[in-house]
Amino acid sequence: MLTKTGSSAVPKGYLIAHIRVRDKEAFEEFKKLSAAAIAEHDGKVLVRNPSPDHREGGGQGLAIVIEFESLDAAQAFYESDAYAEARAVREKIADTDLVLVEGL
Repeated sequence: MLTKTGSSAVPKGYLIAHIRVRDKEAFEEFKKLSAAAIAEHDGKVLVRNPSPDHREGGGQGLAIVIEFESLDAAQAFYESDAYAEARAVREKIADTDLVLVEGL
């Protein structure tokens, strides 16, 4: 990919998730922990919608899209100790479909 100046640009990385929350009160702790981890990795939440318009497939629940500077940065976030702590909370109180993808 080239920028207007002709230099190579690294595609952005994205975390895309559908989260089906079983315990809304406990989910607040996950949100707090994950927000700190996202900020630590310079992530930007682009979408957080608790009731998206599902048209196809089984991806029900809260829809979230987070942008990172690259796929490597998204992977570093996901594998970080800070997010591991948040993920441990989430795994107890929600079912999640989550993918990391590279943008165009």
